[in-house]
Amino acid sequence: MTSISSRTDKPKKKGKSRFSKINAWLHLWLGLASGIVVFIMGITGCILVFEQEIKEMTSTWLNVEPQASEKQLPPSKIYAAVKEALPNKDIHGLWYNGLDKTIKVDIESDSLVYVNPYNGKITGIVDHEDFFHIIDEGHRYLWLDDEIGSQITAWGTFIFFFLLISGLILWFPKKWNKTTINSSFKIKWDAKIKRLNYDLHNVMGFYIILLAMLISFTGLMMSFHWLRESTYWITGGWADEKYKKEEVITVKNDSVSRKEVDMLASADLIWKKVRTEVAKENKEAVIIHFPDEPKDNFYACTDMNKGVWRDLYFDSQTLQLFPNSEKYINDERLSDWLMRSNYSLHIGAIGGLTTKILYFIASLICASLPLTGFYIWWGRKKKQKPRIK
Repeated sequence: MTSISSRTDKPKKKGKSRFSKINAWLHLWLGLASGIVVFIMGITGCILVFEQEIKEMTSTWLNVEPQASEKQLPPSKIYAAVKEALPNKDIHGLWYNGLDKTIKVDIESDSLVYVNPYNGKITGIVDHEDFFHIIDEGHRYLWLDDEIGSQITAWGTFIFFFLLISGLILWFPKKWNKTTINSSFKIKWDAKIKRLNYDLHNVMGFYIILLAMLISFTGLMMSFHWLRESTYWITGGWADEKYKKEEVITVKNDSVSRKEVDMLASADLIWKKVRTEVAKENKEAVIIHFPDEPKDNFYACTDMNKGVWRDLYFDSQTLQLFPNSEKYINDERLSDWLMRSNYSLHIGAIGGLTTKILYFIASLICASLPLTGFYIWWGRKKKQKPRIK
């Protein structure tokens, strides 16, 4: 016969597992420890997403009336015009930015020089330490010394990546029913401040988690060389690296004895060749870097579009393209495509304006998570304090 006590005793509620308790503890304290870093990086990231768009609207010296491609002055003419205006400055390179944009001249100075590509006149000389440069230093180094600040932001990003995973575990409902679905996917806008704050942290954090993980991971790829190498290897890199290096050495050794040619004349030929034979898209945007020594090779850059670019290396004597120059991005294998697209994936430029808007929203929510998380912890801490009678 079953006893009365056995029939009336209610089953004990199953408590949280040890894993859940440890996960919640780590989420709380690591979140509090990294909160300021995540907030600063999130806010500065929001601003930097639209850096180019804001600059083009506010900086008149960046824009010119577009003309035919043939009317652009070659590097030798731009070099001579800038040298005449600034005779004491060493010119290292030219950044052609398109038919409707000025040329940025790379000089040994704290200032940036912009030149009209059709007449060689200087449209502006601006301080390199502008607003966006200051914001960028905050995003990368928290306005601290480079070595110290970069380590703090790197490990802060590492912790944030872990917090996203632990937060997803905390978010995941034990049971799926109408109540848990509503609380997990919907924000109760008419609720009291504590409940609204919890929903903003819990629900909004869930909706941007994939994008936040992508932003964090691409940031970590820039910070940790071992992660970049590991990702490159996992996605199929290094298969023919030895062959490529040996091929480059052979070409270089073969060209050492050839006759040297004039640097500026060579720059003009390379500039024309890149635009007409090499470039696949955005053909009028080309960077030409002048060699420091006559025997040094030329560097050029093309196919600059949506945060991705293509590095090119030319023999200074033969003007032939070296095999170690990058391919057009769509012709790359997965591992090289990921390495070259990492910056674009990090800043949201990969899909144009649409992805930039999504990244802006995601970065803003990422910046809010430490604030809403802190308020959740602070509210519970106050609730746990005993009342004084």
